[in-house]
Amino acid sequence: MLIDTHCHLNASEFDADREQVWQDAQAQGVRAVVIPGVTQATFQPIIQWCAQHPQAGFALGWHPLFVDQAPEDALQTLQQTVAEVLAGPQAHQLVAIGEIGLDFFVTRDNEAKQIALLKGQLDIAKQFGLPVILHVRAAVDSVLKYIRKHQIPSGIAHAFNGSMQQAMMFTELGFKLGFGGAMTWPRALKIRKLAAELPLQHLVLETDSPDIPPVWLGHQGRNSPAQLKRIAEEMALIRGLEVSQLIEITGKNSTQVLPKLAHLCT
Repeated sequence: MLIDTHCHLNASEFDADREQVWQDAQAQGVRAVVIPGVTQATFQPIIQWCAQHPQAGFALGWHPLFVDQAPEDALQTLQQTVAEVLAGPQAHQLVAIGEIGLDFFVTRDNEAKQIALLKGQLDIAKQFGLPVILHVRAAVDSVLKYIRKHQIPSGIAHAFNGSMQQAMMFTELGFKLGFGGAMTWPRALKIRKLAAELPLQHLVLETDSPDIPPVWLGHQGRNSPAQLKRIAEEMALIRGLEVSQLIEITGKNSTQVLPKLAHLCT
């Protein structure tokens, strides 16, 4: 089954045509989508939209790029929101804690704040027995360190762009690796090599819509979950597989690492 494991369908870029975008994705065979929160302000809009769309799952978390916006009670509020959702009718749609992690690409000036927020959110994930969806840009080794310390059993390293060694470290910890539009660019040699050589049972598909557009949309194009089928076709080409086989395996990988997705695809 075709599953977009990382899609910011709540982003303002989709305000004018969000319903049509989702209908287009379904028409292209997308069976389920995961919408991760990035700040406290995104939680309720995502929860409310998913309440009307049974094939949409969501994650709740603070993205590291927004750490400076996080209030002192950010972790308490996240914990409370997670507890409320899990006690309610949408418990089956809350598939993970995310998007959380570290980003040292933009700045390391707030490194201590990023780490504190990540550690707190990992504690919440462990408390509720939820997987995590990780942002690891220019910070793979640091994120790995905290995943080990907190003994998080599973999740997805989103938009993975590390080394083969780092990739295998994640997989040894029970994580899958997310690949999307970046893989379609011919000059993205490292990502394409990873997509070709990593064991297929460790890979999942994503778009990161509206970001990281595939090559056919150009650098400024608005990505959308409707592009996932062509992204799957590109990965199948890279690996020398039939696209149906690639979709079947990555779909199973997605439901393995985010078990609640299986219920959303029925």
